[in-house]
Amino acid sequence: MSAISGYLYIAMTVLLTVYGQLVIKWQVDLAGAAPTAPVEKFLFLVRLMFTPWVFSGLAAAFLASVFWLATLTRFPLSYAYPFVAFTFVLVVGGGGLLFGETIRLPTTIGLVLIVAGITVASQG
Repeated sequence: MSAISGYLYIAMTVLLTVYGQLVIKWQVDLAGAAPTAPVEKFLFLVRLMFTPWVFSGLAAAFLASVFWLATLTRFPLSYAYPFVAFTFVLVVGGGGLLFGETIRLPTTIGLVLIVAGITVASQG
């Protein structure tokens, strides 16, 4: 049961991280371009940070950290950490699906290599 809960902790770390990244990107796109003047840019970013959706993304990042702490109570860092690389795969895929971002061949090859690396790392 301990290993199963450890994998659940890893999954929650990854999913909450992905949620945070995608929701923040969505809200940044909706907010439009930031002003160029430093003070106005700072105020724009602070206002953006406290919108409900962005705040939920930041809260998700905090919760992902809590689940990561729990993960490290179950697995050695050298075993658990490669699984976090799934966030790269899911965020890039989400960017393509949700925001129409282009995923080029070199990116696809890199993502396949990440998955292959996770597969190899998880064997030992």
